[in-house]
Amino acid sequence: RLTPERAARDADEVHDLLRVLGPLTPAEVAERVRPDVRDQLDGWLDDLVRTHRAIRVGADRPWVAAAEDAARVRDGFGLAVPIGLPAAFTDPVDTPVRDLLERHARTHGPFTTAQVASRFALAPEVVRAVLGELLGAGRIAEGDFTPGGTGREWCDVDVLRQLRRRSLAALRNEIAPVESPALARFLPRWQQVGSRHRGPDAVAEVVSMLQGAALPASVLEPDVLAVRVPDYSPADLDAMFASGELLWSGAGALGVHDGRIRLMWRDQAPALLSPPTDPVDSGTDEPHHHVLRDHLRARGASFWADLVAAVAAAELPYDDETVLAALWDLVWAGEVTNDTLAALRAKVGGSSSRRASGARSRRAAPNLRRVSRLGPPAGAGRWSCTDSWREPVPSATESATIRALHLLDRYGVLTREMALAEGTAGGFAGVYPVLKLLEERGQVRRGYFVAGLGAAQFATPGAVDRLRVAGAEPVAARLDGVDDDGTDIGARTPWVPDPDRWEAEQQPEVPDAWVLAAVDPAQPFGAALAWPESTGHPARAVGAYVVVDGEACAYLEKGGRSLLTFPAAESHPEWVPTLATLVGDGRVRRLRIESVDGASTATSRWVDPLRAAGFV
Repeated sequence: RLTPERAARDADEVHDLLRVLGPLTPAEVAERVRPDVRDQLDGWLDDLVRTHRAIRVGADRPWVAAAEDAARVRDGFGLAVPIGLPAAFTDPVDTPVRDLLERHARTHGPFTTAQVASRFALAPEVVRAVLGELLGAGRIAEGDFTPGGTGREWCDVDVLRQLRRRSLAALRNEIAPVESPALARFLPRWQQVGSRHRGPDAVAEVVSMLQGAALPASVLEPDVLAVRVPDYSPADLDAMFASGELLWSGAGALGVHDGRIRLMWRDQAPALLSPPTDPVDSGTDEPHHHVLRDHLRARGASFWADLVAAVAAAELPYDDETVLAALWDLVWAGEVTNDTLAALRAKVGGSSSRRASGARSRRAAPNLRRVSRLGPPAGAGRWSCTDSWREPVPSATESATIRALHLLDRYGVLTREMALAEGTAGGFAGVYPVLKLLEERGQVRRGYFVAGLGAAQFATPGAVDRLRVAGAEPVAARLDGVDDDGTDIGARTPWVPDPDRWEAEQQPEVPDAWVLAAVDPAQPFGAALAWPESTGHPARAVGAYVVVDGEACAYLEKGGRSLLTFPAAESHPEWVPTLATLVGDGRVRRLRIESVDGASTATSRWVDPLRAAGFV
């Protein structure tokens, strides 16, 4: 009641504030009266006392209280009250001190035990005991609520909730949104594209950031891991699978030789695995599927020869091609996995299955002596069901929380479009309640961080710092702590980072231009950001690449023969040599661009820059 619009204007409103706030000193009452009528306050108080609506108590320290609080002031504070008050105001109450302290908490911000004890002249141990009762009843909370506080504080739970809402709203308003090019620069850096970190630890760090994301197997190593870990070695990933700590699961087929997979650490698997699907819906309801599924559930992990033998024993065709097709149906459905990536690499590499088992008619008697011992490369290794990974079964809230935290870890700044593009279970609505709760706890921030992407944006504090750095010129001009109007903003916003924080080893000097797989989570176009105008139809397709330099500059279609350019290509000519690194880094064997923007390369405006970069 200290704001001008809520100040008391007459005697009745003074009585109301005494009933709502409890006992006040005369000076505290005056603070809550409008300045233009404050000279009438003494007369109002005299009238309220004379009509038994208020009382004056205390000699050494005078108080004014509503007459309704007479018994509480008398029994709780040991102060004498005037005679002649109605009996209803003087009858003893059960918990006078608790009533007064609870109301104080309800109408004030965070306070300490010492502050309340001093204010009401109570023994600290009495105050502490009463506040403990209120804490146990869930009426107040205990913690360090005030920045720079001197000790543990108490606060009414509703007041604390309101303070948090207002603080969060203020934080949101402090952040000026950056434009979309800042997000396109931020995401690759956040996901460690171009990082200098090498070796198994770097691979493990990248896997942790990407776990749970459904990535095409064909791009996982050459186009996702290799661009984040210099000198990436598949052996580092294999060692993690061999330890049993890292797992992989299919997440849908992509044609004959490819499909999406999810990497996950074992302890995260119950929450990150795709929900079980009905065999009819997943296309795994044929006899071969049932035999393989039942065998793996009953016998456990099995090698290729065991699987073929099980199919043969069921008097079904057991040639390699038939068994392999059924096995991979189960893999892409997320029901079956392998201890290593060897079989997956063979599958993605298009290794043809060897018909070592021989083509069999449906009624042919099995001849196990003719079954290949090794089987096709895509059937190598030990196979098992993923059923056991789902234990212990997490609650819906636990699963949503883990998914939300992984999305935040992966993107830093999470928008609705990002969650939808990733195919998150339940969509953005499935993780929104968790994100909102994390915001209330102060673990994440919600705000309008990137212009044009909707109001529901969540981010970690560190991500907001780095996003603003990626905002280039407008942010860089304010790194000295001075706003556009010349005022110091250091105390106003926690989001402007100290340049000294970004040491060379933490923020290596890497180029702003990257050539990313179109399906890479670090590539925002076609997901969080709309594709720029072009003469074609770019998409987040497997086998396609995007040259990103804050803006999308060019799009190389699958097969590498057709190239699309975007308007930003004119102002970012370095995209051409960046595109050439696809061959130089060994991500593709060769590139022969036959058309640019729908016309022959020979007549394209880009023919000379392409030739200069090594394209012929």
